[in-house]
Amino acid sequence: MPAPEGSRAYDAVVVGGGHNGLVAAAYLARAGRSVLVLERLDHTGGAAVSTRPFPGVDARLSRYSYLVSLLPRKIVRDLGLDFRLRTRTISSYTPAERAGRPTGLLVGGGERRTREAFARLTGGDREYAAWQRFHGMTGRVAERVFPTLTEPLPTRDELRRRVDDEEAWRLLFEQPIGVAVEEHFADDLVRGVVLTDALIGTFADAHDEDLRQNRCFLYHVIGGGTGAWDVPVGGMGALTGALAAAAREAGAVLATGHEALRIDTDGRTAEVAYRTHDGEGVAAARHVLVGASPRELAALTGDPPPVPAEGAQLKVNMLLTRLPRPRDPAVDPREAFAGTFHVAEGYRHLATAYAQAAAGDLPAAPPSEIYCHSLTDPSILAPGLVERGYQTLTLFGLHTPARLFARDNDAVRDALLKAVLAQLDTHLAEPLADCLATDAEGRPCIEAKTPLDLERDLRLPGGNIFHRELSWPYAQEGTGRWGVETRHANVLLCGAGAVRGGGVSGVPGHNAAMAVLQGGAPPR
Repeated sequence: MPAPEGSRAYDAVVVGGGHNGLVAAAYLARAGRSVLVLERLDHTGGAAVSTRPFPGVDARLSRYSYLVSLLPRKIVRDLGLDFRLRTRTISSYTPAERAGRPTGLLVGGGERRTREAFARLTGGDREYAAWQRFHGMTGRVAERVFPTLTEPLPTRDELRRRVDDEEAWRLLFEQPIGVAVEEHFADDLVRGVVLTDALIGTFADAHDEDLRQNRCFLYHVIGGGTGAWDVPVGGMGALTGALAAAAREAGAVLATGHEALRIDTDGRTAEVAYRTHDGEGVAAARHVLVGASPRELAALTGDPPPVPAEGAQLKVNMLLTRLPRPRDPAVDPREAFAGTFHVAEGYRHLATAYAQAAAGDLPAAPPSEIYCHSLTDPSILAPGLVERGYQTLTLFGLHTPARLFARDNDAVRDALLKAVLAQLDTHLAEPLADCLATDAEGRPCIEAKTPLDLERDLRLPGGNIFHRELSWPYAQEGTGRWGVETRHANVLLCGAGAVRGGGVSGVPGHNAAMAVLQGGAPPR
């Protein structure tokens, strides 16, 4: 990658070459601004990358982030991205046992199949009707809220008027999401399936009064105006590769192996000191956009650090020689794993796991969700692997806060992984271990990442995939017009920690670029 040109001054320096930083760089460069991106690692992409984690095996997995929902089509169109998404034919499958027999809830494959699956599980039509009503409500909210993410921040009252549904506002924005779940659904398993959208990457109970679970739920159901979570063709690295290409083609300089050390600013001009393998340098700029976390931003500017917010997830990547057979004889493995396969995510299971983790213990039955990328997009596997029937599995564990790993990250990771796989095995007709592929050195193709691993690898504070607690998508005191502003007039936050950040969206990058382009240059 090219390095900065001596002491040249830029219109904008972007700190961090993750997907949001690349979005910001591409927008600014396309607008004719000179842009330098400083990336600490030897590659761009941040958490949205594809790698070959297993030696000697040509399987290119989305190592950290893995599905796309919140990326606006507007960004794809504006930047001319050569990037595609595919819809999963099955939304989810949740195994269960009823009357001593294995069964499960399959959501997807058409309305008739979904209705029949609800009837088999619950013995009637009530829960399916409730499911339709509830997701009809969230769908209407999604249609109205999602377009606002790339607009200047609305006020709370403006967003409420836009939602134009007082019951939806009460259930999603004012009362703990557990109230909505319990008002709509009676079946414990169905309740749990709905609640999981409020807990992915967020350590919370359904009834927490601070509503952090509601904010997480909202961002999980509004994506694209539909709430659908799609598979990136070619893996997540295909998206960030397209973004890097767009930024480069527009004229931005992407300097990898360049670690930002300090930002000095008077509000009009700034200097960013950085370090490379060969020494140190300084880049001058009129604006600095920071794609790193608010904690990293504070360290760079010398400001007080923000309140920490720990991550609470286990990410596991696997390569299998074949998909395992579920105990439920009515479901084909290719359908069970095509969408989200829920494990130990009944409503009571989730509450118990949260209580155990909050008390400092690993959950006895750790909840998790799994899906198979290669069923929807086999291009991430070499043709020879596809011909032999190999498949990937991605597992995302819930209610495993960073504090649980503080004493001995490696030992706790191993214990948790063992417990998570044991829970999965209770729903399989054969042990998952029998299906794992091996790498060139004969080791099982499985890797696990804890919050502390993510903090070490990606500098996510406490391993928090959102950089800090998610925010409501409306203006509050001090948030600024776009939700990216900081106390320094010409330093903007363009990463997941911005208002309306979190997830693979590009929204903070877009909004930071708009704040520069529409706000004009800082006064000289």
